[in-house]
Amino acid sequence: MDDSERKALGVLGEELALAHLLAQGLKPLIRNYRCKMGELDLVMMERETLVLIEVRCRSSTDYGGAAASIDWQKQRKLVLAAEHLLMKRAELRRYPARFDVVAITMGAPRAKVDWIKSAFTL
Repeated sequence: MDDSERKALGVLGEELALAHLLAQGLKPLIRNYRCKMGELDLVMMERETLVLIEVRCRSSTDYGGAAASIDWQKQRKLVLAAEHLLMKRAELRRYPARFDVVAITMGAPRAKVDWIKSAFTL
C-alpha cells in the first residue's frame, strides 16, 4: 500500500469512526487537533466527559490489527497532544477526560468497528 492509499484509508476510517460515535450520542468538538507533540484525531463530548479519540484503520488483522498498533510511544504522543490542547483550551479542563480508541478493520461486506472506551489513561 502506497502513501496515498494509506492516507485515503485513514480518512475513510476517521469518517466511519465519527459516524459511529455520533450514532452513539457523542458530540463533536474538534477534528484533527495538531501540535508539535502529536495529533488527536477526534475530540468529542460524551455527556460531561471529554473524550480524546485515536482512530486506527487497517485493511487486515495481520500484525495484531488496528488496536495493537497503539504502542506506548503513540500513547505518549497522544497524552502530550492532549496536555497541549488543555493548555490552549482552558474551558475544557473542567471536564474529566478519557482516551478512547476506535479500531476499524476494513472488510467485506462492511468494516468492523471496535470502540474501546478508556483504552489508556493520562
